[in-house]
Amino acid sequence: MDEPAMPQKSSRLRRLGVIVGAAVLTAVTLVGGTLSVSANTRAPVSDTASSAPACVAPERPLSRDYDAATRRDAAFNRTFRHCFTTINGVQMHYVIGGHGPNPMVLLHGWPESWYAYHGIMPKLLPGRTVIAIDQPGLGDSTGTPRSMTTNAVAEYIHLLLNRLGLQRNVQLVSHDIGVGVAYAVAAQYRQQVAGLFNLDFALVGKSLKFNDLVPLAFHFSFNQQKFSEGLLTGRVGYFLKNFYPLVSKLPQPIPARSVAEYTRVYSRPQVLHNGMDFYRDWPTVDKDNAVLMQKPLTIPVRLLSMDVIPEWVTLSQQSMKDAAPAATGTAVPGAGHWLTEERPELVVSEINKFYPVS
Repeated sequence: MDEPAMPQKSSRLRRLGVIVGAAVLTAVTLVGGTLSVSANTRAPVSDTASSAPACVAPERPLSRDYDAATRRDAAFNRTFRHCFTTINGVQMHYVIGGHGPNPMVLLHGWPESWYAYHGIMPKLLPGRTVIAIDQPGLGDSTGTPRSMTTNAVAEYIHLLLNRLGLQRNVQLVSHDIGVGVAYAVAAQYRQQVAGLFNLDFALVGKSLKFNDLVPLAFHFSFNQQKFSEGLLTGRVGYFLKNFYPLVSKLPQPIPARSVAEYTRVYSRPQVLHNGMDFYRDWPTVDKDNAVLMQKPLTIPVRLLSMDVIPEWVTLSQQSMKDAAPAATGTAVPGAGHWLTEERPELVVSEINKFYPVS
């Protein structure tokens, strides 16, 4: 499918840049479905300094401050690189590092971004190429997908991986709603995926329906409401700071620096909207997954669950077996939902056991 070309710098802005002695760049930013001009968007800063693989079909980022959390992290920028490329009208953002033969793709959940994995990504590098993707329409990806159902989002991930030359043997690691997307990738594009390593999520479609989940956490219902975005606009940071502890035994399970990063990306109007649409479209996912589960997965599947909500462990583990009868899993004692932040060493150890480096 044809993809739109990136906008060019305005000659008027170039003249202004000479006058003020600064390079002023023109970028188009999608804000709530409309186009506006941003003069603060830069080319990825790590392009020349990083040892990471080169970006494929690189583009100038449409998202402002995409590297706010990493631009001063010299060690990270020596190893990883921010990349942008457009898939079916949505500019996708991903962070890549390593040159190993085993491609590992990390998919985040809500309300987080690729940054949920930044702390463990260097530890996953030996023998691997590690790619953390901002889900289409979330994080520093720009644009609104045709739908936020997991089947639709999975198509963007699939096409991005194809563009990166990863048509086979992709090791998927996913958390929260990223698990739903990872499952949809594996179930629809079976030759592309080597396995699913999942962090704390339940797959609807067979023994479990979305309505079964609604009583377990208020945000399942809240996020579906049309007024939710209006209530959170301008209050995203306050909401997130108070939301994260609700599914953890720790008073502040997400570090302040990470909360600031997630506040930044979810304060982008399109990201707030698209994140809510994940939940609004979930009843459709019930039906989509019911069809996909008619053909069980045969690849290795594993799930680590939190133990904050006891009934959640049984529901989530059984839901994995609905999709892959041979799936294995366990609850992490004392852990909440935010496993990469709460139990990073355990997560890395479990990933390495599940995906041994060849």
